[in-house]
Amino acid sequence: MPEINIRDAREKAAATLRQRRETLISDFISDQPADFMEQNTRLLDDYFRESFEKSMVGPGMEIAKNPYAIIALGGYGRQEQCLHSDVDILFLFKKDVPPKAEALIREIVYPLWDIGMDVGHATRSLRDCIRLAGKDFEVLTSLLDARFICGMSLLYSELATQVREKIVFRKSNKIVEWMCKSNRKRHEYFGNSAYLLEPNLKEGPGGLRDYHSMHWLAQVRFNLNTPRDLEYEGYLSHGEYQDFMASLAFIRNARSGLHLLCRRKYDQLHFENQLRLADLFQYREQEEQPAVEIFLGELQGHMERIKQQHLIFFYEVGKSRKPFRLNYGKQRKTSAEGLEVRKEMLAFVSPEHILKNPLLLLKIFEESAVLQIPPGAEALRLVREFSYLADHFFRSGNEAPEILERILLLRSPKAFSVLASLYNTGLLTRLIPELKAVENRIEYNSYHIYPVDRHLLQTVQVIKSFGSSEDKSDDSLCAGIYHDLPDKNVLLWAALFHDIGKGVSEKTHAAAGAEIAEKRMPAMGYDKKIAGTVSFLVREHLLLFHTATRRDIEDQEILLHCARKIRDVRKLQMLWLLTVADHIATGPNAWNEWTAVLLRELFLKIMHILENGEFTDIVAGNLFADVQKKTQQILRNTDATEKTETGFLLTCMSPRYLNHTSLPDIREHIRMYRQLGEKNFIWKIRRNEESGHRSVTVCGKDIPGCFSKIAGIFAGNRIHILEARTYSWRNHTVLSIFQVTPPPDPIFEDERWARAEKELRAALAGKLDIMKTVGERIAGDDFSGSAARYIQNSVHVDNRTSRIFTIIEVFTKDSPGLLFRLTDALFHCRLDIRSAQISTKAEQAVDVFYVTDFDGRKIETPEYLSVIRAAIEKILPKKNIRNEIKKIAVS
Repeated sequence: MPEINIRDAREKAAATLRQRRETLISDFISDQPADFMEQNTRLLDDYFRESFEKSMVGPGMEIAKNPYAIIALGGYGRQEQCLHSDVDILFLFKKDVPPKAEALIREIVYPLWDIGMDVGHATRSLRDCIRLAGKDFEVLTSLLDARFICGMSLLYSELATQVREKIVFRKSNKIVEWMCKSNRKRHEYFGNSAYLLEPNLKEGPGGLRDYHSMHWLAQVRFNLNTPRDLEYEGYLSHGEYQDFMASLAFIRNARSGLHLLCRRKYDQLHFENQLRLADLFQYREQEEQPAVEIFLGELQGHMERIKQQHLIFFYEVGKSRKPFRLNYGKQRKTSAEGLEVRKEMLAFVSPEHILKNPLLLLKIFEESAVLQIPPGAEALRLVREFSYLADHFFRSGNEAPEILERILLLRSPKAFSVLASLYNTGLLTRLIPELKAVENRIEYNSYHIYPVDRHLLQTVQVIKSFGSSEDKSDDSLCAGIYHDLPDKNVLLWAALFHDIGKGVSEKTHAAAGAEIAEKRMPAMGYDKKIAGTVSFLVREHLLLFHTATRRDIEDQEILLHCARKIRDVRKLQMLWLLTVADHIATGPNAWNEWTAVLLRELFLKIMHILENGEFTDIVAGNLFADVQKKTQQILRNTDATEKTETGFLLTCMSPRYLNHTSLPDIREHIRMYRQLGEKNFIWKIRRNEESGHRSVTVCGKDIPGCFSKIAGIFAGNRIHILEARTYSWRNHTVLSIFQVTPPPDPIFEDERWARAEKELRAALAGKLDIMKTVGERIAGDDFSGSAARYIQNSVHVDNRTSRIFTIIEVFTKDSPGLLFRLTDALFHCRLDIRSAQISTKAEQAVDVFYVTDFDGRKIETPEYLSVIRAAIEKILPKKNIRNEIKKIAVS
């Protein structure tokens, strides 16, 4: 046959394959067939067999003298060929690879490349395959998935036999040890916050690689070749197998959908693709929960099931399972009647013992925490099957509440969480039914890295870690207070309940959670006092964080407001520990050094008030006394030549400034004022080596709009304001203190500060158009991802908290130059900004301003407040969130 006809035949076969795949993809879009990957695999099989049959190179390679075969590897070998995954094939020769093999590869593989498919091929002799697989276990696992396509089938059989006899049988312990180690490293790498928010569907914990690893381990240990063998051999019950396969099907579909959207192999589910995938699979909003959160909740549930089965299987089957177990030394024994230790795992003596004593369903988890060993797979299976016996635990006056409390209090080992194991069986939800509403409930943002239910468990774990090697608070005060806390159980129950109200849509989650706690705690046998304290902690679990990040914690009124609400030192201690643990457990975007410093400072200030009982006279009496004391100290240490001027300056300073500011800082500010002279402003920049932030103190003339101009200059130089406080002196001087991030390039930091100073002088003199300058510099910048599209704009005015100021809170999507635009809008509303609390939670900006009008009065007329609200809303993002999501999904 002429060469041109051969080429035409190859191109026709490849074109047929492409056409059939396009039809298959169309079917996937319409109804996601369950056997999509098998169909995709069969299309490739047909192509390779047809190419082999019509090959012009093959007949000249004398297959009888040097047999060869084409073998599928990896996912293709398992008949799990995802849409755009690599097609891995092996050209296997019994003897040495002949020179003509290259022509065979060109004939068969090149047409696949021409139609855009990724093909990974290897050409090896049988001897080379065995040698490489014995040295590199990555090669071995690909051969464990090998499947014959065409050629000499006896050669494939010989390969499979030699792999098992020469490698698997001889090196099984080393292979298992390598599998355990590589799986642990993979879970550690793909288990960080970035991958929890945007999971890797293949390599992440609970991804497809967990199933692949179980499949390989089952082959090495027991020569099991199909997932169904796990059920037949008793490693999964029938129900567990059905659930396991349903979860695999869901994740495989999600991965194929992701490949379709990206038009290439892509396994990490980024925020923007989460929206598009939810739309592709036709999820719809339910009870005000966005469709994307419902989709992600289901995905999380399926990945969690795969992960748990993977961990249990490796623990039980991996003989050298170092990554999944602790070094227990001697065999441990349990004193609980009806329980026993088998192969370093807890087990029930028999199901009959559970029927005789249903409390064993809880007792096994208490023993797990005491002995630091996990329940075995069969034990967990029995807990699920007999969990209905727990429905009457809290009604019969038995020991169930005490056992559950001890489980809550006892520390878990690093290798596993006892409370999570209890929750995974469904038994904890049987005992606390309200947990069902937050099961796998996702909050679509880059702030919360865990579903709500897992976050509750994680918060409990964080509290119990205070003072240990796993303590992430980096604060010895947390460890000391928790160690001395007599009623740790109350705090831990509050941690378990604090976000449980997120499953209730009618009211705020804190209020709903408090009601649930107040109802559930007595039902579990606790008295009204404990129930009331837990309910209080749940209701107020955001009080300290919101106050620290949204209010001026130097304002005595704010401190008194918190103190009056808490009223009790022990409640304050528990509330602080809960706040710290809540934000550590939320994720790195919620907990950082700046937040930690603010919370600690607020906690100590309120503690001082509560310990001294100063609820009424602190503002009127003690505040005045403190101010008088400071002014006398400053004058006492001032040179005689400067006393008159200093005395005059002190009379110009507001009591608020004198009360909030330390003596050394007041002296420094007076020195800055003397250096000011005829300049518009001077500033001093201090570096905080511990936090990495900068403190910028600006002393200048009281020029209208000064605050917004400073914010604009900072924005134009990519210096982000964390907190700002400003004080007006009665001699037309303004003293402003900013806590900021340093400029982006540390090498040229001094040059950037010099440029910012020069630009601010020009702006205050009216020689620089800040709006234009900032707009040009930050054009194209964007801080937020797709999750920011769910952030709603909100403007809240508070005229009750402060006697002196109107407090304006703005919630919106964070964006470059936002603070400048807000402060500019406030200036044009004829407002003076006296203090500002700037907070960013991932993509959400929460900016709080303490303002007065230009005459120093609160803004209380409804008409004026409406004008201010309209001015602020005018500069906030106007995009329709739902339309934006729809647009992204269809694109």
